Amino acid sequence: MADKPSRALILYGDGLARFIHPSHAHLHSLASTANCGFLSLPNAPPSESEDDRTVREFAVLVDAFETLNKNGQFSSEFRFMGMKAAILSNNSGLKSFGEKLGFNEGKVTESNQFDLVILHIGSGENLNANSGNDVEFLNALLGAIMSIAKPGTEIRSRLLLSLVMSYGSVSKADELGLSILSTKYEKNPNLSALFPNQSYTMRGESQRNDVRQYGPMLFAQYQYAVTRKDMVETFSFEEFKECSGNLTIPADRLLHEIAFKLWKAPKYGA
Repeated sequence: MADKPSRALILYGDGLARFIHPSHAHLHSLASTANCGFLSLPNAPPSESEDDRTVREFAVLVDAFETLNKNGQFSSEFRFMGMKAAILSNNSGLKSFGEKLGFNEGKVTESNQFDLVILHIGSGENLNANSGNDVEFLNALLGAIMSIAKPGTEIRSRLLLSLVMSYGSVSKADELGLSILSTKYEKNPNLSALFPNQSYTMRGESQRNDVRQYGPMLFAQYQYAVTRKDMVETFSFEEFKECSGNLTIPADRLLHEIAFKLWKAPKYGA
């Protein structure tokens, strides 16, 4: 871990994973230096609208799904030992991210307003029409962030950066090409009884009964001098499945991992 509390930024490309191209150099550059993996999601309810899916998957990502079900509302403020977070659904200026995180002109201010900022990009009824521009924006934004967090700056050592890309609405047609099941299991399903339940299918000692085994979120996480790089070289489903270091964790556990690295929660998992 870092020698001082970090600040975290999550860039969330909702429904944009299908539209990543080799030309998106900054996305692939991050993946090549980061620790990567899948975030598993629960099965979607039948006849779910795109807007409902957007809210539900985001609620899962920030571990607020139960709150959403209880009162139909999602609170943008959630706390781990006082962790303060901001959620932005649309923002075109890089400077605002720095201000939210307490970063200012290459320095880190201790009186920061937020420990964690999440930027949500994409989704909506016009996803296919806007997806190209959204991915281009996300790629350019990521490049600008990495440019500011240059070697030798305090920002570089204290910024915990996560990139999350989802597939949006999925169908049974995606099951074969986007399966997160072990390659050994896929080649010989008869051996499934010999494989223990994977950790992403468990909640404590109880098994999760609603895990969708395909169409996960893809995530890459990086912090200078903290991240243990894996073997991934490009931001792609195939590369993550074969070479990622994190393999698969439930999407609702990501925030717990980040809170731990911000000194706001005990370690989740091994």
